Amino acid sequence: MPPAAGAQAQSPAPPPQVLRYAAAVRNPGRTLLLAMLLLACSDPTETPNGDAQAASPSASAQPVAAKPDASAHNHRKHARPLPAFWGWGLDNRRIVVSELLGKRLLLYFFNPETDDATTATPALTAVAKLRGEHNFQIVGIATGSDRATVETNVAQQGIDFPVIDDSDARLAQQFALRGPVTVIGADAEGYVSFGLAGFGTADSASIETMLRKAMRLPESGSAEPSRPRAPTFTASILDADARFDLADHAGKPVVLVFFLHTCSHCHHALTYLKRILPEIPEEQRPTLVGVEITGRTYAVRSALREAEIDFFPVLFDDDGSIQAAYRVVGAVPDIFFIGRDGRIDARLAGWAPESHEPLTRMRTAKIAGAPVPMILNTQGYSGNEVCSVCHEVESETWSFTTHASAFDTLVKHGADTDRECVGCHVVGFGEPGGFVDAIDTPGLEDVGCESCHGRGGPHLSPDVGKGGDYGAVCATCHNPTHSLGFDYATFSARISHRANTALIHLPPEEKAKLLAERGRPGGALLPTAAATVGSEACRGCHTSEFETWAASPHAHALETLSGKGRAGDADCLACHTTAFGREGGFPASGTAASHSDLGRVGCESCHGPGGDHVAEGSRKLGSILSLGDKCDSCVILKICGDCHDDANDPGFEFAVEEKIENQRHGTIEAGTGKPTGSSAGLRPDDPALATRAIGLAAGS
Repeated sequence: MPPAAGAQAQSPAPPPQVLRYAAAVRNPGRTLLLAMLLLACSDPTETPNGDAQAASPSASAQPVAAKPDASAHNHRKHARPLPAFWGWGLDNRRIVVSELLGKRLLLYFFNPETDDATTATPALTAVAKLRGEHNFQIVGIATGSDRATVETNVAQQGIDFPVIDDSDARLAQQFALRGPVTVIGADAEGYVSFGLAGFGTADSASIETMLRKAMRLPESGSAEPSRPRAPTFTASILDADARFDLADHAGKPVVLVFFLHTCSHCHHALTYLKRILPEIPEEQRPTLVGVEITGRTYAVRSALREAEIDFFPVLFDDDGSIQAAYRVVGAVPDIFFIGRDGRIDARLAGWAPESHEPLTRMRTAKIAGAPVPMILNTQGYSGNEVCSVCHEVESETWSFTTHASAFDTLVKHGADTDRECVGCHVVGFGEPGGFVDAIDTPGLEDVGCESCHGRGGPHLSPDVGKGGDYGAVCATCHNPTHSLGFDYATFSARISHRANTALIHLPPEEKAKLLAERGRPGGALLPTAAATVGSEACRGCHTSEFETWAASPHAHALETLSGKGRAGDADCLACHTTAFGREGGFPASGTAASHSDLGRVGCESCHGPGGDHVAEGSRKLGSILSLGDKCDSCVILKICGDCHDDANDPGFEFAVEEKIENQRHGTIEAGTGKPTGSSAGLRPDDPALATRAIGLAAGS
């Protein structure tokens, strides 16, 4: 039952818990098992333990995930759909989850009367400010309190996202939530992607950091150096009177492990460390220390002795200050590799034996100054982290490129399950040992080392990019259909390790600015050598397309400026006319009356100048840019984005497919290169019609 109105609900401070793809259908069509709040170390494939709770909502709680498109990348063995639910907002509007599909979604369950909510809410309100820029929605669900208290809390906390009144805790019970604060994330199709609960001693800043990471949002504040200094601390030691002081180990390598004594993954990691540490000569061997995050002394001692891993000093974080200093608010084990210089060389959160065992062995040897074994996956792809152990500079320079955020771009646009997109934004997609999904193979996200250098890099693929020429490799993704305006000579400099080495020493703010600039389309994407001829010259052959365009806002773009008294503003005319200020285009000093054909966003604004295309006897194909055979969003947006940017049309990039569909007038099916089913826009005597008929007959 929900707490009585006005009662101060007390909550324990357990270690952070994580809801990991726990929405599992049980008895399909009748009940839904959702929100099994497993400890952060838990594996989604394990049998739920006593900490898990199962809900048995009514049969009406059916999954709401959209049916994926046939072309979608359907590796969803971990993903489960949100249940259907609805509630009344504080503004008395009905909020239905199925109507929110199409964007990523954050659900914030909170009891405003608890200390946990007081800490978590500022983090949610801070993250909510980014929802427009990063294409997601957030809905609060105030549970276990009366409406008046909720309304007061929402006003005081500055919550500006919709909040559902769940005073009777109906939705909290449907989701089987036990604690006063839970955050659940879902993707654009309505599948649960992550969950967070039981934040324990974490402060608002730490919770915000956790949310930003889960939602793939940029970090707040200045970026940390690549090897930050390890915070010093003192702590009590299990079965010892003396206290541990990290400062006493200055000049020595240290492996610092945050763990939970009941966590099987922590046991696996510690057992592995017990095996590999003796392989390093004693005079070089790192000191292993562990911080147990619950502090239950007797239980810790007996659990480690039973697992035969009581071989290292166990520390206790009595006030949570050590976890706060190291920002340990997620999965355990959380392992820090600290070098002799007192800086954190690497961090490894969670434990996936197949990838983390070789990484742990290599990193431990590295901070010890011992020979680093090269442990590559000979049956698949190894991932960037393995490469970075030895190739530090190359790894850091890669992080300055847009390649390093390639998969996040798909998530942001809700295209991370589209097979046509995924293949060029990850490593080894569709190949043995390559990317499968963000749960099984997170280390293969983005355009990584092996995307360019081949599986295992030069060690296993010496012929890839031989002689330093990676043009053929780049062309596998940067082709005319998917990478408009790509020029190898120009673009390769942006991802060159040698060229980017100088960036390592730039201040973080300058690095971020440079990266943002590199992410924008650069140079002239449209052909420029030909003369601009105006849209009327296109009308004779493309009658249907012209008529569709003539009824669109593009054809009346200059009129909107006149209505605002800005028809003479050059900054505005650049986007409201055709080829403004360029040879043959709308003159910089021109007027709509004297240049009516060019005084609109015409055909050549999107397809490039048509002088060569309309010339008598000219080659039609290739003389102008055809967009119908291009990817709707990632390519066409590069042209549209010059004018439909954040300053003039915020949110356009997330609605580009809908906008294109609203004014589609081409004769080629987007993204396929195949003609559409009708012959609209072509004259009966047009040679292209015969060409298309041949293509249809051949099944192309």
